[in-house]
Amino acid sequence: MLLNAVFMVVPVALLVLSVAVAVKNFQKKGNAKRSLLLQLVSFGAVASLCLVFPLVAGAAGNMEPMVDASAKGLQYLGAALSTGIACIGGGIAVGHGAPAAIGAAAEDPKNFGKAIIFVALGEGIALYGMLISILILNG
Repeated sequence: MLLNAVFMVVPVALLVLSVAVAVKNFQKKGNAKRSLLLQLVSFGAVASLCLVFPLVAGAAGNMEPMVDASAKGLQYLGAALSTGIACIGGGIAVGHGAPAAIGAAAEDPKNFGKAIIFVALGEGIALYGMLISILILNG
């Protein structure tokens, strides 16, 4: 029981510590790239801890429930990544396409129908990511 509590507290403590150090570093030196790098390294450390601890804890006992839990967790991770990355890509596409569509419609109102299609195509990327997530979770 105590070991489970430690496994839950350590990643949270690492994330809080990394945020505090990054904020202090940014306020002191104003180096945004270094702060971002620190956050990425901290995220990698927490992610590796979260993947390694259950495997080490399950090595002593029956591994089948641990393998099922790891597979389910990786399934959720894959679904989250497919939706998140697709939404970021869709946001970038809409962010570039919408101003161009507005500019084209401002110059000639007849171009509005053609221009809005490109904005809708950018939004479709996010829908495809969500569709892949649904397939991952139900597959």
